[in-house]
Amino acid sequence: MFKNFLYSQKVAPYVFVLPFVLVFLIFWVYPLLSSFGMSFQKVTLGQEAQWVGIDNYTKLMSDTIFFKAVRNSGVYMILTLLILIPFPMLFAVLINNKFMWGREFFKSSFFFPALTSVVVAGTIFRLMFGEMEGSLINSLLGVFGVEPVKFLKGQVTGFIALVALASWRWMGVNMLYFLSGLKNIPDDYYEAASIDGASAFQKFTRITMPLLKPTTIYVLTISIYAGLAMFIESMMLWNGNNSPKNIGLTIVGYLYRQGIEKNNLGYAAAVGIVLLLITMVINLTQLAFSGMFKKED
Repeated sequence: MFKNFLYSQKVAPYVFVLPFVLVFLIFWVYPLLSSFGMSFQKVTLGQEAQWVGIDNYTKLMSDTIFFKAVRNSGVYMILTLLILIPFPMLFAVLINNKFMWGREFFKSSFFFPALTSVVVAGTIFRLMFGEMEGSLINSLLGVFGVEPVKFLKGQVTGFIALVALASWRWMGVNMLYFLSGLKNIPDDYYEAASIDGASAFQKFTRITMPLLKPTTIYVLTISIYAGLAMFIESMMLWNGNNSPKNIGLTIVGYLYRQGIEKNNLGYAAAVGIVLLLITMVINLTQLAFSGMFKKED
């Protein structure tokens, strides 16, 4: 009877969906609700939690270090979007061209960095952008007569190293997203455009970009989240969560500092809730502007 129950056409769909629902409830909804409740408490390991109301949020609104972390994450997100949206799209179009030779080699070469551990990648880039004369970047600058630069001790130069690391790791991943989107565009469109005398630029702007809109919105959405949630890259690049004058501190890094390093879990939960709200507002706004919530005619 139990077997007949599972194989029932009415029950079977729910059986297949059940694992996803359970994972979603246990690993997303429950931690979110717990964090939300914790954000209104003073929680310290080894001590009983105390209800403090909105004190954590009030303190957060006057916390200058938190606002610096928000600004750092926002700048990082914008810089990575300016690089990791247009360039992967352009590379995908070039590799997808039927006259392109060695396309499989270039696909593998671009995607390989994503397989590298972020710990290893961060350590390598820390050595590359080190202030010693023997570091790779300073050695290259020395060829042009430029004095060694202390990249990881300045706000601007530190972000150059951070964005370079992000670009190296995720360029290939985003390129593959755009390549999959290009595969769904029929060749007939390009052939008809060629007959009408359209240039390569006109084909790209009038055919490729509009038809890649769903892929672009998806890449944009996950890139916004990835930019605001970045932490390990910064931690490895500065060999810890304490960069000079907090030039590499991110929102997640500040959450880690408060929750793990300072054992202030309630305040850290408030930081996490604010991060969630910021991410949702930005993503929902860009989805609204892109027309994702409009009903099709």
